Amino acid sequence: MNSPSNQLFDAYFTQPAMRAVFSDRGRVQGMLDFEAALARAEASVGLIPGDSVAPIEAACSAELYDYSALALAITTAGNSAIPLVKALGKRVAAQSTEAERFVHLGATSQDAMDSGLVLQLRAAAELLEQDLAALAQALAVQAERFADTPLAGRTWLQQATPVTLGMKLAGVLGAVTRHRQRLAELKPRLFCLQFGGASGSLAALGEQAWPVAEALARELDLNLPDQPWHTQRDRLVEFASLLGLIAGSLGKLGRDLSLLMQTEAGEVFEPSAPGKGGSSTMPHKRNPVSAAVLIGAATRAPGLVSTMFAAMPQEHERSLGLWHAEWETLPELCCLVSGALQQALLVVPGLEVDAARMRENLDLTQGLVLAEAVSIALAQRIGRDAAHHLVEQCCRQAVKEGAHLRAVLGTNAEVSAQLSAAELDRLLDPAHYLGQARRWVDRALAEHHAFSR
Repeated sequence: MNSPSNQLFDAYFTQPAMRAVFSDRGRVQGMLDFEAALARAEASVGLIPGDSVAPIEAACSAELYDYSALALAITTAGNSAIPLVKALGKRVAAQSTEAERFVHLGATSQDAMDSGLVLQLRAAAELLEQDLAALAQALAVQAERFADTPLAGRTWLQQATPVTLGMKLAGVLGAVTRHRQRLAELKPRLFCLQFGGASGSLAALGEQAWPVAEALARELDLNLPDQPWHTQRDRLVEFASLLGLIAGSLGKLGRDLSLLMQTEAGEVFEPSAPGKGGSSTMPHKRNPVSAAVLIGAATRAPGLVSTMFAAMPQEHERSLGLWHAEWETLPELCCLVSGALQQALLVVPGLEVDAARMRENLDLTQGLVLAEAVSIALAQRIGRDAAHHLVEQCCRQAVKEGAHLRAVLGTNAEVSAQLSAAELDRLLDPAHYLGQARRWVDRALAEHHAFSR
């Protein structure tokens, strides 16, 4: 169950299904699934009696255990598996004292905790895959819809040359597609059994160790790694890094959206809803509340990822403190990213776009944002340096006089000698200076559809 401290903000920052994966119940059930599978595996190779399995399996349901009592026991045990295995043994013994002898046979606490965690991460990855796929599709629809909608590109927070809204969204789509590819690539490395016993050698199981390990991996549908990974944490850190990348890309989306929503820009908005984005004192406010979650997650994620990296140099065959640092860090990363994805899925399909305001904002500089287009056209006729100098002079004159660049260029004899009125009109039309924007959209869409097939 969620702790009371989570309830106020969970709905805003976390997907409920992801929080359920990493709830107390989720963690306990992951370890119990390991214990039940271990009993089945050991029975399948003849290491324990077959009739011991049913009493162990029957006791491997998280609902049977008191999480508050387990939490209290962890404070002295040092990890969650020790008191859970003890409680499991008592519950099995109540049904069969013979079966109790074979609970957790040959395993160690970290085997149960790490393999249980991997089972949780598999469920988490499925949720992430679903949300990333849905977000990619929503971005694809919107990128296509606004592929030819011009707006001011902005560099250093100042207007640059025109781009299209579709091109901006295609950039996000490309990142999301790459994250989907990364997740697919790392799954075989991440979804691996951890089973090494006390120090990683599985000595307690003797000659049956390898057959049990193979059977256990099959039971849990996990890959059997080349070696136990008690203190080799690269698999988990790789996943944490991907979560950080996803958070960063969503933060970029949130940052740009919040800037486009600013009163002075007013070009793109989160979808409106009753009560959404209001102020406690200012009735007119429309705050970017979803973008705030995307930016917040992107701000918090790097610290959590760095904790996972910092916890990598774990001592010998069982770490002191560094392993412990992972326990809440990776689940929190998963929950943060899941919440950001939920907010992105609320926003992207319902984006409210003011194309007229975009065009007005492109005209704020009275043609200056298209000075590059004129300079390049002139450069083909009078040379680059001469063209740059001439257009720069015209820009300064336009600013000084408060005139439109088109008017200044049209009255300049040197410019008129090279470019006709029709050519100047075309050069100063943002719709005719979008470069490869449409191609970038098409390529992002093609990559998305290729991966989604």
